[in-house]
Amino acid sequence: MQPEREIVNTEKIAARRLSLEEVTKLGVKDRLFVSADTEELKLPDCYVPAFLTKSGGDFEGGSITARTVFQEEVSCLPDDENEAGIYLADENGPVTIEVLQSAGVVLDLALFVPGGDKGALSALYAAARQAFGADVVQIWRQGLKEVPDVKVDIFEEQIPRGRKGGDSPKRDRRAIDTYPTRADFIEFSAGWKPVVEIHKPVVDDTPTI
Repeated sequence: MQPEREIVNTEKIAARRLSLEEVTKLGVKDRLFVSADTEELKLPDCYVPAFLTKSGGDFEGGSITARTVFQEEVSCLPDDENEAGIYLADENGPVTIEVLQSAGVVLDLALFVPGGDKGALSALYAAARQAFGADVVQIWRQGLKEVPDVKVDIFEEQIPRGRKGGDSPKRDRRAIDTYPTRADFIEFSAGWKPVVEIHKPVVDDTPTI
């Protein structure tokens, strides 16, 4: 009895392998192909679209890091014959590689459903299935929680450095929301932290005639 094979959706693409010198001349917008083989998912001899995490000339030591379209970072030594290497699509390329295709997109969203009753949620799921096809929209994880009807300001505040008692930390407002769920999805800058406060409407007390 032969072992079962994983069925994957791939596309054959003519390509050529890049040397380290060629990679150093590329930028972060150049589309590459790197190995799809990871610790979690073994896909030998299969590649995925990717982009360099920084311009090729900025890497040192011969090691190159790329981020795949599936948001995974892959490091490799292009000139190492024992590694899968980095490829570039080329109609006249000497080799044909198998490129893993995308099955879809997993959305990580914070959805606010007014009222939040079961009927509203059922209608939401039914509409999604009608738009994308029955049994296509799959609910893998559903986290439901009641939210208070309160409006908040979400700030990005600079983390203070040095001794205490100095100037007040700088802050920028990032969003106004009904509930601070959006703070979980905002990428705050390095050296800054999120601050959530009850919303205070801006009052213009300029005298009028």
